[in-house]
Amino acid sequence: MSDSTGWNFLNQDIVACERCPRLLAHCQHVAAEKRAAFRDWTYWGKPVPNFGDPRAEILIVGLAPAAHGANRTGRMFTGDRSGDWLYRALHEAGLASQPGSVSRDDGLTLRRTAITAVCHCAPPENLPTRDEQAACRDWLTRTFDLLPTRVVIALGQIAWQAAVEELLRRGWLSGRKPRFSHGQEANLAGGRLLIGSYHPSQQNTFTGRLTEPMFDAVFARASRHLNEASGSN
Repeated sequence: MSDSTGWNFLNQDIVACERCPRLLAHCQHVAAEKRAAFRDWTYWGKPVPNFGDPRAEILIVGLAPAAHGANRTGRMFTGDRSGDWLYRALHEAGLASQPGSVSRDDGLTLRRTAITAVCHCAPPENLPTRDEQAACRDWLTRTFDLLPTRVVIALGQIAWQAAVEELLRRGWLSGRKPRFSHGQEANLAGGRLLIGSYHPSQQNTFTGRLTEPMFDAVFARASRHLNEASGSN
């Protein structure tokens, strides 16, 4: 099976998932109700698949789709201000083909990078329950199974915790669990690296808790790690 075939099968399974009735109902309700600014849109309104390079060495783990962002557009971090921050930073680091994203058909591609989430459905109040996070865990495991990941970037504490648990299960991380903070790093087995970042949500970007230079530094560090690893081979 080719890399792209396995990637496509995984994404088809994610989109077809019906494990969390509360989340599916919320996604569909938002899609029907819409926001006035997007009344002409046909919302996606279902689980949002992974996005990016099926041979990605950098895996970004977010929390969940935004109700009027990815739940509307059908692509991770597309159509909201968090995505504006993320794709600008990825473009700056040479990991995205363009600095913005407005729809899943806008031509954006990622280089050596893929984006997944702890939860693939938009949750009420942007917070999935622990049971809902657990129900979605298999998609994260299968994503790791497919990708030749060298760097994991966790956006926010919940994503960090989910990534750490997965890395422990895989034997890539051992010993005491590292605590989350922005710019926190943990060395993993096989020369891999885990990096933490504040999530580019408005509560972080509007308050200045997360600045563009802080965010850019995370992706510059990830790119540098890949380049160092390539140079040592």
